[in-house]
Amino acid sequence: MLFTKLLLAHLIGDFLLQPKRWVVHKEANKVKSKYLYLHVLLHAGLMFLLLWDFSYWKTILVITVSHYFLDLGKLYANPKFKNKTIPFFVDQLLHVLVLYACVYYENLYEHTLSLTSLIDWPLVTAVVFVSYPTAIIMGIVLEGMSNRIEVDHKSLPNAGKYIGIIERLFVLTFIILGRWEAIGLLITAKSVFRFNDLKESNNRKLTEYILIGTLLSFGMAIIAGIIYVGFHQ
Repeated sequence: MLFTKLLLAHLIGDFLLQPKRWVVHKEANKVKSKYLYLHVLLHAGLMFLLLWDFSYWKTILVITVSHYFLDLGKLYANPKFKNKTIPFFVDQLLHVLVLYACVYYENLYEHTLSLTSLIDWPLVTAVVFVSYPTAIIMGIVLEGMSNRIEVDHKSLPNAGKYIGIIERLFVLTFIILGRWEAIGLLITAKSVFRFNDLKESNNRKLTEYILIGTLLSFGMAIIAGIIYVGFHQ
């Protein structure tokens, strides 16, 4: 449970509460960026808020300091990579490993009856993950492909992102309820709605891009659902 709360704080701080202008400012100013320090302090605040136990201050301090140096390292490493997905995923992996290491060596955590113990933290973390964090991860993975696709200016702003979030929430719900067949129906329904657009555009690149995006979106939601179900077994 401790790891789940720390991971949830990380997802909220790194994805939900980090505006694009912060990222741009950090990349431009690096160690001099005020948003780098604000971002790190936000993470510390989120961890205190979710844990609600000041006895973990040492763990939070270690994670906060490591987060600062990992983010700083990524800022200076980014320009050396043409493929920005590499430093992104390495950075995220190192963050998660730090969380795991801190929890591994934190032997003082005990389950106590409180208001926060009534919250299904794995479920909250899974829901958060399949929303904006997954959307951002997919955007980074598919960035190279999206640049080759002609933009349809008739589409609603960010419609694809919100459709993806909603469909992943449905997939997560179906897995938790054990209704795997409903996921197949959801994929079929999406394919039917997309068929006319793809047929009229006659664009193979667009078809492949949508197919990859759909499979990636459903795949990440399925993985999150399987991990959640396995956590409760």
